[in-house]
Amino acid sequence: QVQLVESGGGLVQPGGSLRLSCAASGFTFSMHPMSWYRQAPGKERELVALITNVAGSTNYADSVKGRFTISRDNAKNTVALQMNSLKPEDTGVYYCNRPRHGLFRDYWGQGIQVTVSS
Repeated sequence: QVQLVESGGGLVQPGGSLRLSCAASGFTFSMHPMSWYRQAPGKERELVALITNVAGSTNYADSVKGRFTISRDNAKNTVALQMNSLKPEDTGVYYCNRPRHGLFRDYWGQGIQVTVSS
């Protein structure tokens, strides 16, 4: 079955960096776009970044442009989110997501906590 397992979260000071990774299994990874979402306390889940399957084109939320980078390794079935210049407002639970694509439904990882605080 499809599994998405996040790793790399934790506590970091403002201005610091973290790298999240998502290990995917149970499907042909290279055929699907992948994305990262986050949910801050008391707020709705929001799209942070997306990467397409073929050309590897990327798209980012305005709030993270220039600070976050999404990438994928189709040989290792992983998608990563490099987060630099972190701000307290980046705090939340980050989710790896396989978006709905054609006839394929979406899937979610279990989520991983990122806390930006001094």
